[in-house]
Amino acid sequence: MTVTDPRTSTPAKVTPIGPNGEEVTSKVPFHMKDSLHVPAERYYSREFYDLEKEKLWSHVWQMACREEEIPDPGDFVEYEIVGKSFLLVRQNDGSVKALHNACRHRGTQLGKGSGRFPGGQIVCPFHGWRWKTDGQCSHVFGREGFSDGVLSRDEIDLPECLVDTWGGHVWINMDRDAGPLREALFPVADILDHVNVGNMRVKWWKEVVLNCNWKLAQEAFFESYHVKQTHPQLYTQHNQDDADETNRSLPEYQSFVNGHGLFQGGDAQRGSTHGNATNVLEMARVLWSGQDAMTLERDLWVMESVSGKVDPTDPQFGLATVDALFEYWESAGIPAYERRPEALRLWGGDVFMFPNYLMLPMYNNCLCYRVTPHNDDPEQCKFEVWSLTAYPEGNEPGRPESLGRFDKDDADHWGLIPRQDFSNIERMQQGIKAPSFTETRLAAKWELTISNMHEELDRRLAAEY
Repeated sequence: MTVTDPRTSTPAKVTPIGPNGEEVTSKVPFHMKDSLHVPAERYYSREFYDLEKEKLWSHVWQMACREEEIPDPGDFVEYEIVGKSFLLVRQNDGSVKALHNACRHRGTQLGKGSGRFPGGQIVCPFHGWRWKTDGQCSHVFGREGFSDGVLSRDEIDLPECLVDTWGGHVWINMDRDAGPLREALFPVADILDHVNVGNMRVKWWKEVVLNCNWKLAQEAFFESYHVKQTHPQLYTQHNQDDADETNRSLPEYQSFVNGHGLFQGGDAQRGSTHGNATNVLEMARVLWSGQDAMTLERDLWVMESVSGKVDPTDPQFGLATVDALFEYWESAGIPAYERRPEALRLWGGDVFMFPNYLMLPMYNNCLCYRVTPHNDDPEQCKFEVWSLTAYPEGNEPGRPESLGRFDKDDADHWGLIPRQDFSNIERMQQGIKAPSFTETRLAAKWELTISNMHEELDRRLAAEY
């Protein structure tokens, strides 16, 4: 794979750094000793969790909100991570500021959830101090009552985080000395640009709170190795005998610098290996049912029109579907990307963006996951899910709102596939605390994206800031 380094505009090496030396491991409790084992304590130790709060979340680029959540000047969204709160505010010139969400007087939070600051003023609900939406203090009630030096400009303006945008998202970094966003997202942002994720908008989004560590939750989606056992309704479409213990799905896995990784379609998924004839249309119906993400009803309509001409188990059905989808997007005025192998190989795959964001592109859609710690508890996380899609130009939806927080077993709001995953995730968190369980054991072929993420995490935790 060739990707351009944003720092030099030249082809760059994208392979991971690999296992860390003593200069890193000596500074990290429960550090990674090799690439095939992850110490169990990393998922529940308070010491390790507190080090993440200090060294990771305070110094890493992280997805804070979708751009369309703050479409107009004065619109804001609150982003919270490990007890720290920030306001993402759209400015008059269209840019975004990320402001610390605390009054400079006595610390009152200035905004909650999402909304709009009327009149271009952020007003403290306690004593009425005011700021412009760029963070400059515009009014202090009873200024005459304060001593000299207490109200100096550099003390009462709202502090800022670094902020940048990519792919329709707003990203922040609390560390004002951090490097640029595109360097941090290298090379996965370049890879996802092949499917123009920046053209997509929110179709829906919602969340669930899970009783597990944030890392454990997201690792469940770093591999498709679990599909045969966890999602048999998907695996049976590969026409593989249940007694066959060989993994026939054969996606291709890659780990990258900066802790990122992906898996994408391999030969078997193109219907050309082992003689397995995948029923592409039936697979799409199963993915759509109860999900309405990655595969949408409009995609099924296109595929069903193709099935009248080509058998869905015929390898030619996939090629005919691609033709039909691109023709449909053009006729419907839906922005499409260049039809290149780099884009099509991503369909049905999974791109992990360190430390906690995943994008799963399919057709002109994308399923996205953000996993964050919850309630200052190493064994709880907030798992947010977005369905993104490209809309006809001029018919994009308005400002999106979360559908809410729903229980992991709520069949009215979660399809069968996510409910199957949620169940496994919480059971893992309980299992790793068994007295006899000291470390996970990873498959060198299927699961090295997990160890690559942990090795990058150790480098972050050992860093001196």
